[in-house]
Amino acid sequence: MNAQERYELITRNAEEVVTDEEAHEIADDPQGKRAYVGYEPSGVLHIGHMLTANKLIDLQDAGMEVVVLLADVHAYLNGKGSFDGIQETAERMREGFVAFGLDEDRTEFVLGSEFQLDDDYTLDVQSLAVRVTLNRARRSMSEVAREEENPNVGQIWYPLMQAVDIARLDIDLAVGGIDQRKIHMLARDHLPDIGYEAPTALHTPILTSLEGGDDKMSSSEGDPVAMDDSREDIRDKILDAYCPPGTDGNPVAEIYRYHIFPRFEKVVVERPEKYGGDLEYMSYEGLANDLDSGELHPQDAKEALVGYVDGLVEEGREKI
Repeated sequence: MNAQERYELITRNAEEVVTDEEAHEIADDPQGKRAYVGYEPSGVLHIGHMLTANKLIDLQDAGMEVVVLLADVHAYLNGKGSFDGIQETAERMREGFVAFGLDEDRTEFVLGSEFQLDDDYTLDVQSLAVRVTLNRARRSMSEVAREEENPNVGQIWYPLMQAVDIARLDIDLAVGGIDQRKIHMLARDHLPDIGYEAPTALHTPILTSLEGGDDKMSSSEGDPVAMDDSREDIRDKILDAYCPPGTDGNPVAEIYRYHIFPRFEKVVVERPEKYGGDLEYMSYEGLANDLDSGELHPQDAKEALVGYVDGLVEEGREKI
């Protein structure tokens, strides 16, 4: 794999990379470069999490080291439950990410409380606290806070901790959904103030809820396909999903783009001969063109999707 191929793999399906020049530099020499994603342990993994897992697999394939931060302290500060319960969920989340396809031997799983309670870490957070305004910290947290209108002090502290996480884990590339952008920009702007390098940031899209509209896929909505769903559950959710003709605002099309084609070399949509017979796709672009033109009926697209999604979550379901 040459540098351009690594760059394309690193940036595949990313909504934004800050900066593109830095991504090229990583692709030129990925050896020893570290990428991370942080997740609050707060329930069963769902296919929204799988989007990030797919990106981490891309980064491993490009030659980068991958770190998954199981952010138990962050989850506690964001009101996600008792500390003991959060740590139990963290272990299930680790198993889920491995089931998603991450190489367990090349993935470093770190519990936040393993280093976030150390004196040096706390001093770094305090050093940031005297350099970051209250308004900047609050704006940074606005997309991910459980209580946006009236945040507690812990939620204001949260983005400062996340920035120091990046520094303390020696991260070159910070990965997250686009809702993490403001926190990553805070880290880029202020980590150099306390003696650390600014990380490159890569942001993935937030998928549309299966119900469609302006809602985004979230476990709080209760609709994502989860790792513990049976095939029947998956079938019910996908067949009930919003799937208009065409790809615009279509959550079924998004699942094909971000989950299925990165993991399967070919997608087959089975149809009776009287409706034209089976369709085969080697890329998302081909499927998207047929959805947009009407050649591929939304119902056929949903029927085929059931089996592919079930295949992706099957290993995780067995572990759970």
